[in-house]
Amino acid sequence: MAYKQPQCALCPFDKSEKSCCKVDGKAPGYCPTLRNPELVRQSIDKGLSGADLEFARQACIQEGEGYCKEKVNGSVRPMKPRILEVIEFAKKMTYHKVALIFCVGLRREASIVHKIFDNHGLDVISIACKVGRVPKETLGLTEEQKIFPGNFESMCNPILQALLANSYGSQLNVLLGLCVGHDSLFLKNADAPSTVLAVKDRLLGHNPLAAINLSESYYNYLVEPAGKDDE
Repeated sequence: MAYKQPQCALCPFDKSEKSCCKVDGKAPGYCPTLRNPELVRQSIDKGLSGADLEFARQACIQEGEGYCKEKVNGSVRPMKPRILEVIEFAKKMTYHKVALIFCVGLRREASIVHKIFDNHGLDVISIACKVGRVPKETLGLTEEQKIFPGNFESMCNPILQALLANSYGSQLNVLLGLCVGHDSLFLKNADAPSTVLAVKDRLLGHNPLAAINLSESYYNYLVEPAGKDDE
């Protein structure tokens, strides 16, 4: 395949022999590890300067601590759920104030997460997506474009969520179930670094990988969209 841009997801080599994971490893022609040495150097220079260095260092430490040191049949075993890793990482970075940025559709889960963070000694700000009670008509939506036409509906306001998190001094933002697009707007407008605890997937119980894992059976229509051959 002619090199145009990174296609890492299509790399044919096993992790044990990839050039990005092994010295003198194998690589296809589109491998950015081999094709972009100058950007590799730039990333190192940037990562070794300022706050990024400690952030990257602690992230690597957190990754290593996520596995048991004793191997079973030569394989490492995970030992922590993501929520605990978020808490531990926040403490490694000496962050005290954490903003929980959540969708009202996950308000029950958000209340539990808020309590867990609080019980682990974090100062928690929690901000729901509908904050501000701004009507959807403000964005130019018609009645037919609402979930319940003919009724008042507050729009999701991720920009306000970000402004509030910034205003109240969040040191780390934790996203829980924001919609596609709304999460992007929050990340674009937030001052503090952010991480994701869970993403929104209304159909699959907020587990979007279920569709990927079943893409060779029940969800095979995702791989070959209807009408593709007619284009």
